[in-house]
Amino acid sequence: MPRALLINPNSTQEMTASMVVAAKAVAPDVDFVGWTSRNGPPAIQGPEDGARAVPPLLDLVARAGPEIDIILIGCFDDTGLEEANAVAACPVIGIGQAAFHLAALRGERFSVVTTLEISVPVIEANIRRYGLERHLGRVRASDLPVLETTDTGVGAAERIAAEADRAVAEDGCDCIILGCGGMARLAADLRARVSVPVLDGVEAAARLTGALT
Repeated sequence: MPRALLINPNSTQEMTASMVVAAKAVAPDVDFVGWTSRNGPPAIQGPEDGARAVPPLLDLVARAGPEIDIILIGCFDDTGLEEANAVAACPVIGIGQAAFHLAALRGERFSVVTTLEISVPVIEANIRRYGLERHLGRVRASDLPVLETTDTGVGAAERIAAEADRAVAEDGCDCIILGCGGMARLAADLRARVSVPVLDGVEAAARLTGALT
């Protein structure tokens, strides 16, 4: 059984746990382990938080032993992905990267519903860097702070679904990509609310793990 290490570059353990649960649900034949970057920011919202998160993230990547077959970066901004690939002894993929490529492989035009407006340029730049901008409808902010994605009530799902509905109506998209690792726990609820397929980055990365190990 391949062993995958999911590293959360922020310091919120609850988010790490929810991402590992989501990964295990769609890839039960992979042994997922979750690490939380204790020295990272509590949430990654924009380029400054991302820059702060990279050094402690790379420390964790360097600690991954030979028993790890693949590393997943559990931040939709793909924080430190290039740097991690440069130092890791195994493949490293980002959850944003995985979601974009999975949608493109399905031949779909996607819109991304993320958290705050400050994250939009980061995600747009990543999509351009991956050469997938022709598949993009729009990157949209739901004005939901990252840590509020852990809300156990229905408020977070309602706000994300409302923005997803606007994307379907306005962007000509075939699917919605959830633009935050913390949204993984909401994916099932959102699929029941949104009229087009909803892709989650954690699930996408988990599904691709078997092909890369």
